[in-house]
Amino acid sequence: MRVSMQQRCDRCQQVREDARRGPHVTMDDEATIAWDHGAMTGAVPPGRSRGRLADEVYDTLLGQLMSLRIEPGSRVTIDVLARELGVSQTPIRDALNRMEAEGLVVRVPHAGYRIPPQITRRRFEDMLEIRLLLEPAAARRSAERASPEQVAGLRGMLQEMAELERNDGPMAYGAFGLRDAAFHDLIALSAENQVIREALARLHTHVHLFRLHRDIQVTHLAMAEHEEIVAAVAARDPDAAAYAMRRHILRSGERFRRLFDEAEAAEGAAAEA
Repeated sequence: MRVSMQQRCDRCQQVREDARRGPHVTMDDEATIAWDHGAMTGAVPPGRSRGRLADEVYDTLLGQLMSLRIEPGSRVTIDVLARELGVSQTPIRDALNRMEAEGLVVRVPHAGYRIPPQITRRRFEDMLEIRLLLEPAAARRSAERASPEQVAGLRGMLQEMAELERNDGPMAYGAFGLRDAAFHDLIALSAENQVIREALARLHTHVHLFRLHRDIQVTHLAMAEHEEIVAAVAARDPDAAAYAMRRHILRSGERFRRLFDEAEAAEGAAAEA
């Protein structure tokens, strides 16, 4: 059954309130909310409190990063964003301060903020190694501990990602990336290991990977791999869940590694010309 926008909003508001009461609010909590609130459109609803407005500005900017609407290396200024989003400078500043602390933007003295360059191959390989250590273990525990509601939530995310996959354009691609991040976060949440969840959130893996290149093939291949993970979790098969997650991360690594290979080949050809 297709979830209505009102149902999504009700659900994401509950997620945000629960997160506020918890000991830690991760990037992926916000990523879950970004799509549900329609943040990918760039519109920020009026009449919000400062905290909620800053959250929604954060969601919007994160979505624009994921969709490559804000390009690596580009300059971001508070006054321009305030005009574009139709809000005051205060929530813009709050959101950018948070993104700076997370390494998603860089403050430039007397010049606003700048989007950092893409991750290096070395950073990519390091992130892949950490994911291979943590995420299969989280998937194994998820198969043992996930509640029926959490399994249903994973299936719901798959359905929403399938709907996004059928749409073209950078905004749909960015929204898929946010949903992908939320999917992996729910696996970690259902594993009931907050340390793993926090460690994965601090990596901002999906932000960095989806910024590398807009490739529709990434979304198509990831869908089938996600389905295998959910099937194993739902079947309460820890070994199969860990195996499916490990295979997904390895295959994802191969897909994104090709982007580095192509970029290096292009640089080499340009140097020889």
